[in-house]
Amino acid sequence: MADVTLRTADAADVPAVLDLWRRAAEDAHRPVDTAAAVHRLVARDPDALILAVRGPALVGSVVAGFDGWRCHLYRLAVVPECRGQGVGRLLVEAAEERFRQLGTGRVDAMVLDDNALAHRAWRALGYQPQAEWSRWVKPL
Repeated sequence: MADVTLRTADAADVPAVLDLWRRAAEDAHRPVDTAAAVHRLVARDPDALILAVRGPALVGSVVAGFDGWRCHLYRLAVVPECRGQGVGRLLVEAAEERFRQLGTGRVDAMVLDDNALAHRAWRALGYQPQAEWSRWVKPL
């Protein structure tokens, strides 16, 4: 993966990130992503949105969210033509390193129950579902 570089996102990346998520990510059962929301994330936590770039092209992303207590991974997305090349692994490893530097010892990832492709990827990275609880949500 020498041709892929990782960096954090800035405000100028927001349109490309939204396009990546539309192309690469499973969008069932989640709120619509907005530019305003991504801008808020980048402004509030500039290190949270990690991007994988090949040349000028954005090929992947992950949100490495930290609320001061817990670590959460969201929006792991890799463009279809780059899947199976280690881009997702690079992104998750970078997020995990961020969390280690913050002094945390555990990370969770939100993965849709019906997304079998994602299940294989997360298992390959050492993650497993935790049956003791479910995510509860309330739209605002």
